[in-house]
Amino acid sequence: MSKKDIEIEDDQLETESLYEKLVMTIDKGQEPLRIDKFLMSRIEGATRNKIQRGIDDEMVLVNEKPVKNNYKVRPGDKLVVYTSYAPEGKDILPEEMPLNIEYEDESLMIINKPAGLVVHPGSGNPGGTLVNGVAYYLKQQNPTLDENDLSRFGLVHRIDKNTSGLLVMAKTPKAMTDLAKQFFNHTVHRRYIALVWGDFEKDEGTVVAHVGRHQRFRKIFTAYPDGDHGKDAITHYKVLERFNYVTLVECRLETGRTHQIRVHMQLIGHPLFNDDTYGGDRIVKGTVFTRYKQFVENCFNLCKRQALHAKELGFIHPVTRKQVLFESEIPDDMQAVIEKWRKYIADK
Repeated sequence: MSKKDIEIEDDQLETESLYEKLVMTIDKGQEPLRIDKFLMSRIEGATRNKIQRGIDDEMVLVNEKPVKNNYKVRPGDKLVVYTSYAPEGKDILPEEMPLNIEYEDESLMIINKPAGLVVHPGSGNPGGTLVNGVAYYLKQQNPTLDENDLSRFGLVHRIDKNTSGLLVMAKTPKAMTDLAKQFFNHTVHRRYIALVWGDFEKDEGTVVAHVGRHQRFRKIFTAYPDGDHGKDAITHYKVLERFNYVTLVECRLETGRTHQIRVHMQLIGHPLFNDDTYGGDRIVKGTVFTRYKQFVENCFNLCKRQALHAKELGFIHPVTRKQVLFESEIPDDMQAVIEKWRKYIADK
């Protein structure tokens, strides 16, 4: 079977999810073949051990159901494969660091990430990340954990380095699989609080525009309203409080693309306050006179990053099957800027 015989859908590499979803439909001419052998020949860089582990962890579905390693693919079968591009265990060095764990049970952890902390190791930041800290935490709980165990610890999504807020991390393969599916099916509730430039004409609205890498500047993302590049992205926003020059809004994600809120808010003319990547680190609204300019600069110094916080995270618990919802307080730096704007407007 050639590559053109396999339909691959929904590969969300430029997304907050750390899993790629491959959907394959088996060609009519395919002879019966063990699924692990079939996938080894179709997924670049895959090893039989990783594939078999993924099948055991129910990260491979055939016709929407998990199968065993000895299952033989047949013509017409529809395969769904969740593959991780999160760091492997050999890249994870346990490092002691403070962790704000909001909730923990045998299946998962909810962590409130501070601004400035990178979520996982990558090029340019092999250590000092949240994942390194979690690896140390787990090793303290169970010193017998080895690299293979740590590689199975499930980071299923991420938030930007300079965004604060809630993350869920799976502690078992079953929880990892279940949560990854919920993120792909867009059933996870994610509510962010953002301070953005400008005033809104309407109290609420929806931004629909593909988000993808900038065609020229590959390290940043941009919106493609015509859908000619990137991935589909939908952000619902609602005004919480107006300060004339800036507005406090909540954003609810229907999809989870990288930098989605930051890019969508820039698209509609409301870049996030002090977002130095998407134009929010300058005076966007208001005349540049000395007193006002100094006030804004003081605000920038109070909150030295984009004013964005992942406040709420909700999903179906992978074991109890009950809906759970976690909330976190707006961090001090953002809250200080909000209070400063509130006072500034009240004094005018």
